[in-house]
Amino acid sequence: MKTPVKFALLGGVVMFAASAPMAQQATAPKARYNMDVGTVTGMGAMGSGMGGAMAMAFGGGGGSKVAHEVRLRLGTSLTPDKGGPKADHFPQPGMKVGKSLPLITPERSPVEDMPAGFEPPKGRLLLFWGCGAHAPKGQPVIIDFAKVAKGQMPPGLMSVRVPADRGPSVSNSKTYGEWPNGKNGKQPQAGSSLIGEHRVAGNYTPEIKFALAQDFMGGLTARTTAVAGATVLSWNALPVATGYHAWAMGGRMDQQRGEMGDMVWWSSSSAKEFGGGLWDWLSPATVQRLIGEKVVMPPSQTSCAIPAEVRAAAPDFMMANLYAYGPEANFAYPPKPPTGVWNVEWTTRVRYRSMTSLMVGGPPGMGGMMGGGAPQGEPRCKPSVFGAVMGRGC
Repeated sequence: MKTPVKFALLGGVVMFAASAPMAQQATAPKARYNMDVGTVTGMGAMGSGMGGAMAMAFGGGGGSKVAHEVRLRLGTSLTPDKGGPKADHFPQPGMKVGKSLPLITPERSPVEDMPAGFEPPKGRLLLFWGCGAHAPKGQPVIIDFAKVAKGQMPPGLMSVRVPADRGPSVSNSKTYGEWPNGKNGKQPQAGSSLIGEHRVAGNYTPEIKFALAQDFMGGLTARTTAVAGATVLSWNALPVATGYHAWAMGGRMDQQRGEMGDMVWWSSSSAKEFGGGLWDWLSPATVQRLIGEKVVMPPSQTSCAIPAEVRAAAPDFMMANLYAYGPEANFAYPPKPPTGVWNVEWTTRVRYRSMTSLMVGGPPGMGGMMGGGAPQGEPRCKPSVFGAVMGRGC
């Protein structure tokens, strides 16, 4: 009597499986194209040096100057039809960057040894995080650069929750091209527009065509105000922003050595999160997740207090940076069929952001950085200091 029951149950499972929708398969695209577009205000838009620094010295937003940035990356699984790799992005006329932007394939360079004149790192890096009048107990976390040079990296420093997603690269593509590059790098200026048809063509990629309906994001205007030892960073809300993140870097001069002593790094994240994808373009889905984890500030927030302990640890110099993450547009060809395997020729991803940077504090802080023979308006920084932690230069 039990055998018929078993067959009946098995038959029901088979019928359910047959009636359930099958997940549609998609092939890997032959070409992947990334277009990261940004709006830049503050010191980044004004240029470095004394002029830009002094314009920011009183906690203002750096005037009304707006600049734009565009980064293009094409990676394919194909090889050039003939000759060396060649590809171009043909923008719509309103972008005002010329008829085409050449996507140049960089040369693969071997891993280099330490640069000549490399000095062992000195000093310390003090890490603070979170918005508030005062830093919570347990801060700062102190990193001794001498220990880092010996390979003693503090655990949990680098972000794992905010991975950097930079898309196509030389390492993950058979053939690769990028812009800006040594051949051409003129960025769009204020008044340029992205809206309209864009085309990518070359000898190692299928032709890519897409139309953008979202233009550059608006510019951020940030300001700092001293309140009872803390520094309140405030900014204008951007309509299409999906979230915000701020960070600041500063330090204290070592008057005896005539160079920067302790470096201070603060992040607006409520968790100990520094760098990683926070410095790049983030998808709206990732930003939404990070808001829930209190790593990124929600789009409704327009101010954040840098704790008093941060400013006290960096009395001679501090620069604040603010990111507004924006929307994302995705395209694929051919269109997804209703059934069967989706043989994808190419995909395109366009991400948006706006950012600004400004000096924190007035002339006293500026004066501290002007001593010791350092260039006016610029912090003294050796590649071994910041690069020892982030793998970057000054």
